[in-house]
Amino acid sequence: MSENKSKADMVYNCVSGKLHYINSISETGPGKAILAQLRRGAGKKPGELPELWGMIFEKVPDELLGKNEVSYAEWAIYTALTLYAVHRQGSDRDVDSKEVSLGQAAAELVHSEDDIERIMHRMNLVVTAVSKDDLAYHTRSLIQLLKSENIGLDYARLSKELYLFNYPEKAEVIKLRWGRDFYGVINNKNKKGDADNDQ
Repeated sequence: MSENKSKADMVYNCVSGKLHYINSISETGPGKAILAQLRRGAGKKPGELPELWGMIFEKVPDELLGKNEVSYAEWAIYTALTLYAVHRQGSDRDVDSKEVSLGQAAAELVHSEDDIERIMHRMNLVVTAVSKDDLAYHTRSLIQLLKSENIGLDYARLSKELYLFNYPEKAEVIKLRWGRDFYGVINNKNKKGDADNDQ
């Protein structure tokens, strides 16, 4: 169990460092090229596109690397970075928002009672995904919505959660946290709406 935790923290730190680097050069030609390459990698498997090898594998601790197959950590790092690039496309600002979970970000998409059911359906597809490919696909679909409304997300945190999703007992904790985060934002919006109506 502690091994999973320490590796999860390594995944977090790895993605955090890579995002910092990408953001530091995002307005340059090489930075834009990296983001474009990462976007092309969305929906593909780690290692499939040689132009992404450096971005994905450079400075990754040996403990996180797989032997013959893609490790959980490699997959989480790759998925988070490619999703970030998808989210960042067309935005002139960084979309990596520290401390904003997937549940919180999804709740920001809710503007009316009708939206709750629609967004909850999207979240349900994410949390009930039966494979890593499905999880990445449905998360990407949700991120497209976040992108359309310029809502940020903590991508280092997401990478850690994607890694831990491979362990059923940890996945249950993450799902619970996302649910609490989602309704925490909804409840605050409702309280604010009630307070505005009282004035």
